Amino acid sequence: MSALPSTQPSTDPLQILQEVFGYAEFRGPQADIVDHTVDGGDALVLMPTGGGKSLCYQLPAIARQRAGHGVTVVVSPLIALMHDQVGALHEAGVNAAFLNSTLDWAQTQDVERRLARAEITLLYAAPERVTTPRFLELMDGLASRGKLALFAIDEAHCVSQWGHDFRPEYRALTVLHERYAGVPRIALTATADALTRADIVERLQLEEARQFVSSFDRPNIRYTIVEKKDATTQLLRFIEREHEGEAGVVYCQSRKRVEEVAQALVDAGINALPYHAGLDAALRQKHQDRFLRDEEAGIVMVATIAFGMGIDKPDVRFVAHLDMPKNIEGYYQETGRAGRDGLPAQAWMAYGLQDVVNQRRMIDESPAGEEFKQVMRGKLDALLALAEAIDCRRVRLLGYFGEHSTPCGNCDNCLSPPQVWDGTDAARKLLSTIYRVQQQSGISFGAGHIMDILRGKSTEKTKQHGHERISTFGIGAEFSEAQLRGVLRQLIATGALSVDAQAFNTLQLTEGSRAVLKGEAAVLLRESVSQPSARGARKERRGSSGGSSKPSAAAATLDAAGQARYEALKAWRSEVAREHNLPAYVIFHDATLAAIAERAPATLADLQGISGIGEKKLQAYGSEVLRVCGTYA
Repeated sequence: MSALPSTQPSTDPLQILQEVFGYAEFRGPQADIVDHTVDGGDALVLMPTGGGKSLCYQLPAIARQRAGHGVTVVVSPLIALMHDQVGALHEAGVNAAFLNSTLDWAQTQDVERRLARAEITLLYAAPERVTTPRFLELMDGLASRGKLALFAIDEAHCVSQWGHDFRPEYRALTVLHERYAGVPRIALTATADALTRADIVERLQLEEARQFVSSFDRPNIRYTIVEKKDATTQLLRFIEREHEGEAGVVYCQSRKRVEEVAQALVDAGINALPYHAGLDAALRQKHQDRFLRDEEAGIVMVATIAFGMGIDKPDVRFVAHLDMPKNIEGYYQETGRAGRDGLPAQAWMAYGLQDVVNQRRMIDESPAGEEFKQVMRGKLDALLALAEAIDCRRVRLLGYFGEHSTPCGNCDNCLSPPQVWDGTDAARKLLSTIYRVQQQSGISFGAGHIMDILRGKSTEKTKQHGHERISTFGIGAEFSEAQLRGVLRQLIATGALSVDAQAFNTLQLTEGSRAVLKGEAAVLLRESVSQPSARGARKERRGSSGGSSKPSAAAATLDAAGQARYEALKAWRSEVAREHNLPAYVIFHDATLAAIAERAPATLADLQGISGIGEKKLQAYGSEVLRVCGTYA
């Protein structure tokens, strides 16, 4: 890993990878993407979170800058995280900067002057800034001198109305191709189904771009979906039994729910913070910084989907959903924030009938056109099918993105195949009851009332409406409420039943009801399993020393001396990160610290070749790393 003379830095991508970033070789399709982009080709890159997307534009930016092509402009929607992305590049010795509202006027002018002189290798800016007359004028000046090397459009799914995070300002980015036709562009996203992908191509005018589609599989993530009973208690049980002291993210649909769940976790001794758009911006930033930078606390962030895009924290050990997302893309993107370091992680979701009803209602009540609503219903149906699946979750998930796979052996259904029961008879009885109630009363009713009739439960409502005289009253007495709720979920998920949001969430028969009523469509469901209470675990937890984190999985194979070196290196890294105002993983990843601890280096030469140690970091930190390790030799 010896340096080339500074007067003639290498433009070879592999040399740059080793010299700047400290990695011995490319992963997956990275080499092909980098070569194509360095040569000036347009590209659309779909690569899962944690797959190394950033290198796909950062490395070509360095190579093209060294070859005399000038500045790469990175379009990113994440003002809050540009600081850390640029900081990470500075740590690697790359001249990077950002332009956003966090800079004062003097700082902005300084960056603009350096940009105009093409002294910056990568400049990060939000789409709304990139398309302003002032910024375009700066780029015009660069383009006229051949100093505009590349446009990198990150989170490219934001351009699509079909995506899970549509941002109208992305639509204006067509100006880049129209105004600078000779400048190559690379658009990147972790999540896009075929419809979204086609929309990205059309909206960004990438028809001639080469598409690189990686496997969507994240084999280190275990997918688990449980029937929602008492969701907060179930979440507590999950965290306390499987992820005590570890960092995680919990997604809730509403701000109120975020606050309630965060407080419940804190009351149970778990280090939790709320995050949603209703919080003061300074408090939101403070919570985000604590989550990203406080490595000892094992913080759990309880948030709406306002949190998460671009979160690079590698050691998030779980992502939990207490409310169902809108679609599979959202679910995949959010769960993908777990296990970016490649170590085991979990995606856990509690799901119930009300989730189905709520999501259907939000689509039906939206002001969008019918075509858009139909697409959104189809996307929701795919997620419902995943939640109701009795076969491999991963096969279903990857199948949605057009990727064939075989049972993974690492999801809840593979590890503990569910007991399945034939709910066809119950489904036919439910649909018959709905039909007869509507026939008699001329109006529709909700799920609870229909189940009461079917189970023969006499209530004021059944008496008031004369529903105890209906022929189906009590013919489903053998079915539990939990079983019937499961049947209802699946009937709604498959379109054999609909929910009328305008009429107080009442149940309506559909065209799909006919096949079930005639016995032409089977309804197979998992047996309902009751969830034990987490109260006992909570009491134990309160008596323990809350907030302590588990030993890192990256260091699990080290001997006692190696563990001591690793912990000392982590403490040193925390100090450096605080001094530089950066998350600790930007200095060195856990895996790099573990490799150093295992090697027990005595000289700078011993540090060469360790993954994640480039030349700049070797010069900046090598002596200190040796000092720390020398104490535990």
